[in-house]
Parts: sequence; C-alpha cells; structure tokens
Amino acid sequence: MVDTAILNAVARDRAGKGAARAERRAGRVPAIIYGGKGTPLPISLSPADLGVEYAKTGFFSQLFDIEVDGAKHRALCRDVQLDPLSDKPIHADFLRVSAATRINVDVPVAFINEEECPGLRRGGVLNMVRHTVELNCQADAIPSELVIDLIEADIGDSIHISHIKLPDGVQPAITDRDFTVVTIAAPTIAAEPTVEEGEEAEIEAEEGAEAAEGTQASEAESES
Repeated sequence: MVDTAILNAVARDRAGKGAARAERRAGRVPAIIYGGKGTPLPISLSPADLGVEYAKTGFFSQLFDIEVDGAKHRALCRDVQLDPLSDKPIHADFLRVSAATRINVDVPVAFINEEECPGLRRGGVLNMVRHTVELNCQADAIPSELVIDLIEADIGDSIHISHIKLPDGVQPAITDRDFTVVTIAAPTIAAEPTVEEGEEAEIEAEEGAEAAEGTQASEAESES
C-alpha cells in the first residue's frame, strides 16, 4: 500500500484563467481540489514541492494529504498540465477521496527474480507491454506497485493479468479480457555464422587472388 505524502497549499481567493496566470507570475502553481462532499477549492502550490512529487514513479497513484489553512484534504492527482517548453507543471487537479472511495488508478509494474529468470539467463529480452496497469481498489489500499515474479518465465512466455496475484479487494479495471502485461522475447541479435576450416582456406585463397589482381592492375596503370 502506498504511503501518504504531504503537500502544503495556500487557498486562492479567485478561480479562473486570470487568477491562475497571476499565481504563475507570483511563482506558484495553481491547482484545484474537487469531488467528494466538499465544494471545489482553488489552491496554489510550491513549484518545487509539486515538482519533486511529480518526478517520482507512481505519482498518479500517490495519496496526498493537502494541508490548506490548517485543514487536511486527502486527494489523488488526476491531471497535470505541463508547460510546453519546460515540461514543468503549471496546473494540477486533485480529487478528494475517503477510505471507502473506490477508484481506478494506474499502478506501476515492477519485477522480482530477474537474475534467476530462465528466459533472461538464456539471452531473452524483457518486453514490457504495459509499464502501468489500471486497477480498481479502495483509495486507502492502493498498491505502491504491481509485482511480477519472473522465477519461472522462459523465452516465448507471456504473463497475463490473470497470472499476477493481486492484493485482497484489488481487481483489474479491464475485466473483459485477460490482457498481456509482459513477455520474454527471443534474442534479436543473430549469431555470426561459423566458418569451417576448408571454407576458411578457400576464402583466404580468394582474397589472395583478388589482392594479386589488384597489384597487377596498379602496375599496368603505372607503366602506361
């Protein structure tokens, strides 16, 4: 289960594009907390604090306690707008949740026993079909990652969502098919062909003949 992170925020008096631009000029990131039983709450965040959290793996499955004027709002970030030039957050939307809230959330995929994986030891390639998997679970029981055990995976194997043990109360958001999460693909680099002794001698003879012809041609050009 993910730990809850804390973000300190300041309430904004006004909403709208003009107010958001004013926050950015003041060096803050405008955001909003919405949903649940509360009214939408416009806030602003420190760009450094938000940037640190946004850079972490699993940001959109991270629970936040957003502290505003002494009150805490438990929330999940559902959307971040980025500056097209700097790729830094310029606006964020947070959804209020409670312990009982069931929600769909993208959870990052992780692996164990890669060094013991038969397919990888034989030169296979780990092909991640999905870097995250959308899961449905309660907000207070979001897995920090979806762990896949590769201890028995061999070349040509595909690991589907049905092969992965999920925590109690957690289920895939996609239920109409048994989708693939990862495969072990065959090596993509072909081995160089081996040359037998007889073939090697023949190749050397051909290369020697070509070199002699080249020398004779050079001498003939010099004489002319």
